[in-house]
Amino acid sequence: MSATDALSRRIAAAADLCLKPHRHAVVGAIASGGSSNDGSVFQESGDPGDCCLRLQTRGINGERLPLHDIELELYRSGNDLHMMLSWPEQPEQPMLWHGQHSVWMDGDTGLRSERPPAGASLEALARRLRAVLSLPSSANAPGPADVAGPADAGDPANGQTWQA
Repeated sequence: MSATDALSRRIAAAADLCLKPHRHAVVGAIASGGSSNDGSVFQESGDPGDCCLRLQTRGINGERLPLHDIELELYRSGNDLHMMLSWPEQPEQPMLWHGQHSVWMDGDTGLRSERPPAGASLEALARRLRAVLSLPSSANAPGPADVAGPADAGDPANGQTWQA
């Protein structure tokens, strides 16, 4: 499975969990900016790069629900992952910017607005995506012995410093 397929599956699974009872598929990945040369949405580090995805929504019986589709824009600013989520078929609804916290904005003016009634589940999706996409892959995840802790603080043998 390619890195792009793995990313799509993780995003769809997060949407399925947060936006029940609907099912989701990620389509139309558009690599840009910090993406790799092979057209994938992953950078050489294995982290997702800048991209725009559409999460297509289906009901539990399989019928398409385009009114509930979600547009997801992922981009990096420094080392931080940021997201814009919106309902493209509902332009009157505010869009969600999610960085360190969530901010709802009017799509026309860019001014801060109130969370819409369906906004709590979209905020939950943004938080879950941030956690899923910010985690290192299991192949690269450090084991307990690789993580510096208080006992390693200032130990010149391992060259790591620990901060609380």
